[in-house]
Amino acid sequence: MKVTVHRKAHFNAAHRLYRKDWTFEKNDAVFGLCNNPNFHGHNYELIASVTGEIDPETGYVIDIKTLKDIIKLEVEDAFDHKNLNVEVPEFKDLNPTAENIAVVIYNKIKPKLNAKFHLEITLYETPRNFVTYSGN
Repeated sequence: MKVTVHRKAHFNAAHRLYRKDWTFEKNDAVFGLCNNPNFHGHNYELIASVTGEIDPETGYVIDIKTLKDIIKLEVEDAFDHKNLNVEVPEFKDLNPTAENIAVVIYNKIKPKLNAKFHLEITLYETPRNFVTYSGN
């Protein structure tokens, strides 16, 4: 029987949406206020969902503390109170859209999990705007 376990976390980060190879005018037309050269911030909410079989000995799919520790190390410590464009190496040449941030988070967490687990990342950039990614 497969069950999904969810762990919520959050981080605050600044970013600017733009492409270095576009003019300011083109960036402004595509990204609008998110192209602010002085950056802008979000209070991101993350849900990491792990699906797997319940271990008959422990009753767990995964020890939630293990998932909590992975998220803290790979996401919160790496992204919280950072300028994603400037301070996070994964975004040196990658536009830090919510979509790309979710994929980066997935790629940071997935290798830390047992391969038998299915991972899905849900990332809220605002309470009404969010993305999901599960490696597809």
